[in-house]
Amino acid sequence: MPAVRFPVSLGLTLGTMASALLLHRVAPQADVAVGAGMVGGLAVVAAASDLDADDLGLAKRKWGAGLRWAGAAAGVVAVGYGLAALLPATRNLTAESTISWQSAVLHALVIIPLATVIPEEFAFRGVLFGLLRRESGRRVATVVSSALFGLWHVLPALGGGAANDSAVGILGDSTAGTVLRVVGTVIFTGLGGVVLCELRSRSGSLLAPIGLHWAINGIGELFVVAV
Repeated sequence: MPAVRFPVSLGLTLGTMASALLLHRVAPQADVAVGAGMVGGLAVVAAASDLDADDLGLAKRKWGAGLRWAGAAAGVVAVGYGLAALLPATRNLTAESTISWQSAVLHALVIIPLATVIPEEFAFRGVLFGLLRRESGRRVATVVSSALFGLWHVLPALGGGAANDSAVGILGDSTAGTVLRVVGTVIFTGLGGVVLCELRSRSGSLLAPIGLHWAINGIGELFVVAV
């Protein structure tokens, strides 16, 4: 029975994710609502596919391990950003921020978790990873979900933001520069997806990749304002 359900479930999962990504681009000011809708849609797919809390990385008995891994990973990221802030070369390559500290804190602590981190982790390291691991094993689940995570960032790589502005400053805004930026983003985020999957597998909890993902994006938001 799972082998029959799997293609339909995978299709519904990818369809939900694609719809959410397009809506993010159409109505970026409603990104929190779009993220909530994505989580809701994927929760329906997970229930229909008989994914349990263990499959999704949400089992309570794993929360402690997940939090420990999340804290350690976030600590490494924080130290990395702190060291980068001390280097003049890094500061010179970082695009100047135009937002206030208040807005940056709100974005880091509220918008990023609700609109980006939780929906994406539930999608890629929760539902999608759970479906793929059940049918094809951990290795396939890691490779496929990470590759799709990289491709998920094609449209964001074409948008604005401090990270893209910094990349434009290095690569230029020509067609070649844009292609390099998009390809680099896909490769970088795909490899990042592998790390996030490993955290998910080793800790047994979705909290671990959520912690690392938030640290990279949330602390990164504060880093741009600070430098």
